[in-house]
Amino acid sequence: MDMPLDGSCLCGDIAYQVDKLDMPIGHCHCMTCQKAHSAAFASTAGAMREHFRWKRGEDKAAAYKSSPGKLRKFCPRCGTQLIAERAGQPHVIVRVASLDDDPGARPARHIWVSHDRPWLAQDGIPAYPEWSPDR
Repeated sequence: MDMPLDGSCLCGDIAYQVDKLDMPIGHCHCMTCQKAHSAAFASTAGAMREHFRWKRGEDKAAAYKSSPGKLRKFCPRCGTQLIAERAGQPHVIVRVASLDDDPGARPARHIWVSHDRPWLAQDGIPAYPEWSPDR
């Protein structure tokens, strides 16, 4: 069996662990994910509930009902989005960027690209491994 994956929020108040990701990693470009994450897309993957557990701070997590039946759980102190869930579904949706460990898997798809922002295209834009040299 693979080693469990640890995840946490930016401030460290909330931490979780997943035994494995049970669904492929995908980049969701929907408007709700863009707003919730303040980003062009959110990287997510499903983990079966029996493979997910809170390590600390579950009682500190806040939740926001972003659409009917869908709760987004996040840290109210630092704002990190951690998981989303729908009651009755056998899995939670892990926010892959909140993982502290490399899951080993790589993204398999982009969804909701019809919501992409016009400025998202990266063709021809310089890229740097860290800070821009003109910083």
